[in-house]
Amino acid sequence: MRGVSGWLPVVVLTGLWAFGAMATGDPSAGQPATSAQASASPQQTAGDSLRTADFAGEAVSPEAGEVANWVVRSGDNRNLPFIVIDKVQARVYVFGPDGRLRGATPALMGLAIGDHTVPGIGQRKLSSIRPEERTTPAGRFMASLDRDIHGVEVLWVDYDSALSLHRVVPGTPKERRAQRLASSSAADKRITYGCINVPVRFYEQVVSPAFKGTYGVVYVLPETRPVREMFGT
Repeated sequence: MRGVSGWLPVVVLTGLWAFGAMATGDPSAGQPATSAQASASPQQTAGDSLRTADFAGEAVSPEAGEVANWVVRSGDNRNLPFIVIDKVQARVYVFGPDGRLRGATPALMGLAIGDHTVPGIGQRKLSSIRPEERTTPAGRFMASLDRDIHGVEVLWVDYDSALSLHRVVPGTPKERRAQRLASSSAADKRITYGCINVPVRFYEQVVSPAFKGTYGVVYVLPETRPVREMFGT
């Protein structure tokens, strides 16, 4: 979410995020795509249909592999860097525009199981957000780097719902976020208010360089419905 505590005010998004939305002329920039938008892609050729994402030997679930391969085949990322987030496995995969893996990592996800966003959640106090509302929404999002309310760089995934991918934060002692991130259990990694927390080094060496000076696409896989139903793969 937009902060660790206190109010989550709405501010005017500046810098690269705003530039990305204007440069594309796409009013949906920063918003989740509909199923129809997600399945739309440039004209494909016979050669394109044979291309697959390069996971560089990284272990991957069938669902994450299916979506990444579809992105590369269809050109849905529009020659931009992209991220595939597998909530079920609690894994994040960062790709360059060419579909080559730049890095993969375990990640902390929203506490609650679900693929929706609670309306207005981005404007609420964290203390008012109930456990069952702490979801990481699924979908296709245009994303870019910018600052949070504390001036810290994050990757804004969906600004209106205060959804971002950022360095792991300490949280409260009972949350044990660092220990959960190091755990081999995917279930242990369901703890956040919805944001995606990754190791500090991974954010600084993989995520930030991949999105520096550009924007890209984040694909958050659903966990309550089939992947093909959401992305048209």
